[in-house]
Amino acid sequence: LCAATTPARAFYLPGVAPQDFARDDLVNFKVNSLTSDRTPVPMRFYDLPYCRPSEIRASAENLGEVLRGDRIFNSLYQMQMRLDERCKVVCEPEPLSEHEADRLRAAIVDGYRVNMILDNLPAAQSFVDDAGVKRYDRGFPVGFVDEMDAKRADYKDARAYVNNHATFTILYHKDESRPDSARRIVGFEVEPHSVKHRRDPNATDPSVLSTCDPERVLFAKPPARRFDSDASAQVVAAGEKILWTYDVAFKPSDVRWASRWDTYLAVSKSDEEIHWFSVINSAVVMLFLSAMVAMIVLRTLRSDITRYNALESVDLDADDDESESGWKLLHGDVFRPPRSPARLAVCVGTGAQLIIVAFVTMVFALLGFLSPANRGGLMTASLMTFALAGVAAGYVAGRMFRAFQLSPSEWRRNTAHVAVAFPGLAFAVLISLNLMVWGKEGAAAVPFGTLFQLCAMWFCLSTPLVFLGSHRAFAAPAPEQPTRTNKIPRQVPRTPWYLKDDATALLGGILPFGAVFIELFFILSSVWLHQAYYIFGVLSVVYVILVVTCAEIAIVITYFTLCGEDYRWWWKAFNSPAFAGAYVFAYSAYYYLTRLDISGGVIPTAMYFSYMGLASIGFGLACGAVGFVASYAFVRAIYGSVKID
Repeated sequence: LCAATTPARAFYLPGVAPQDFARDDLVNFKVNSLTSDRTPVPMRFYDLPYCRPSEIRASAENLGEVLRGDRIFNSLYQMQMRLDERCKVVCEPEPLSEHEADRLRAAIVDGYRVNMILDNLPAAQSFVDDAGVKRYDRGFPVGFVDEMDAKRADYKDARAYVNNHATFTILYHKDESRPDSARRIVGFEVEPHSVKHRRDPNATDPSVLSTCDPERVLFAKPPARRFDSDASAQVVAAGEKILWTYDVAFKPSDVRWASRWDTYLAVSKSDEEIHWFSVINSAVVMLFLSAMVAMIVLRTLRSDITRYNALESVDLDADDDESESGWKLLHGDVFRPPRSPARLAVCVGTGAQLIIVAFVTMVFALLGFLSPANRGGLMTASLMTFALAGVAAGYVAGRMFRAFQLSPSEWRRNTAHVAVAFPGLAFAVLISLNLMVWGKEGAAAVPFGTLFQLCAMWFCLSTPLVFLGSHRAFAAPAPEQPTRTNKIPRQVPRTPWYLKDDATALLGGILPFGAVFIELFFILSSVWLHQAYYIFGVLSVVYVILVVTCAEIAIVITYFTLCGEDYRWWWKAFNSPAFAGAYVFAYSAYYYLTRLDISGGVIPTAMYFSYMGLASIGFGLACGAVGFVASYAFVRAIYGSVKID
C-alpha cells in the first residue's frame, strides 16, 4: 500500500487558497474594528474622523466574526503591486469638530489600535524579542499622548497626537511554480507616524508636501519628543485640519506563502518553556491522583471485594454488621436517587454537551481547519458543535431521567430545562450586554440579524436535537442497577468535616484547576489582550490531563464517602470537580486586578466579568459531568463485583 502511493506537494492551511499578484496589480486595503487592551469594547473604524470612501461597503462576515466584534469595510488605501510610493495623500477632510476631536482624543487615551487587512493578512508592527526572533504586534496605535501628560494619573486633558501617516512594508515571495511576474504577499508591516503636514510653497504641484522630504526625517513617533522647527506632531484639537498620508514599500522575502502566519503566531522562548512547564505541572497532578486511584482499586478494593465474597460464600449466622463493614453496608441505598435528581441530570447533560464541544473543536484545531486566516472560525465552529451536541446532552440527561424513574410529564419538562438552561443564560448575558453596548454605539453590539441567527440555531437545531436524544434515551429500557434499593433509607452516621459537601467541593476543585491554571493565563491574554494563541497541541494535552484529573478526583471522593457509610455520593461526585469553575472565576478576578488596565467605565468591567462568569460556569459543568460519569461507572463496577443477598 505504501509503495503504491505517489508523492504529492501540499501546504498547511485548509480552506484558504493563495492569491497571485502580477506587477502593477491594484490591491485595496480593508479596515477592521479598532481594538484596545484597556477595554473589551471594539470601535468601528469609521466612528473616528478617518477618510471615508464615497460608498462604505461591509465585507461578508461569518457568525464568529460578528460576535468577536469584527466589522470589516473597504477603504481609500490602495497600492499597485511592487510599485514603491511615497507620501500618498488619502484625503484632507474638513477641520475637526469639537465632537470629533473629543472622540479621537478618547480613542488615543484608551489605547485603541488601528487594524488593517491586506490579502487576508492583518497589518502589524514588527519587533525583535530578547531572543533575537522577529515577532509581530497586530495593528498600530491610533495615536499617543505627550510624554509629560503620560506621567499624570488623569488622562482627560492629556495632549493627544494622532498617527496620520503610515509606512507600509509589503513582503512578497516568488513561487517557482508560478509565472515570472506573479508574486504572493507574505507580510504586511506598518510603522505609524504623526506629522503636521504642510504644503511646499515652492512647488508648482499643490499636492507636494514639504513635510515629505525623503532627505529629512520629520515624522514623530511615540512617545512625543521635541522636534526642530521644521516639523511637529499632529495634535488633536477642534479646528485642526488633518492630512492623512501613507508610504508603500515592497521587499522580497524568503518566507513561503504557507508559512506567512508563523511570525504572527511566534511564541517567545520563555513562553514556550512556560507552556511545557504547564504540561509537566498538569501531568504531575494527574500522576498523583492516578497513584491514589490505583492504590484504592488494586489494593483496598480488591481486598474488600475478596473478603466480602468470601463472607458470602460461608454460611455465617453472625449479624450482618459483624460480617460487613465499610462501603458494602450501603448496597441497599447506594443507588437511591439523590435530592433534586432532575436538576442533577440537567447539569450533567449540559456538562456532557460542553465537554464534547471542547473535544470536537480541539480536533478541528489540531487538523488545521481553524486557521488564523479564517477569522471567527473558532467561535463559529464552537457554536455549531454546541448546537449539534444537543443530542448528546439530551441522551445523557434522558438516561439519568430513566434511571431516576421520572414520569413522562417530568421527562418532557426537564428535557426542556436541558435545552434552555445554559443557552438561555448565555443569551440573557448577551442581550443584557448588547443593550449596554448599543448605548455606546460600539462595534461589539451584535446586530438584530445575528441575534435572529442565534435564536434560529438554538430553537430550530439545538432544542429539537436535545429532545431527540432524550427521547431515544427515555424510550430505551431503564438501566439495571447491580443492587436493589431498600424501601426504607439507611441512617447516615455523622460525617467527618473533610467529607462534608463544602469541604469536598473546596478540596476537589483545586486539582482540576491546578492542572489548567498556567495555560489559562495564556488563554486569557489571548482573549483580553489580543495576543495570538495557536498552541493547540499543548492545549490538547492539558485537556486530556484535565479530563483524567476530574474523573480521578471524583472517584477518590466518592470512595471515601462510601467508606464513611454515606450513600449520598451523587452530588459530591459532580460538585467536587465542578467547583474548579469557581476557582477559574476567582483567578479571572485576580487577572483583572493584576494584568488588565480596564478603562471606559462600567460597561467594559461588566463585559469582562459577565463573559468570564459564563465561561467559569461552563467549565464547572464540563468538569462536573466528567467526574459524575466516572464516579457512576466506578460505583456500578464495585457493587457489581460483590455477591449481595
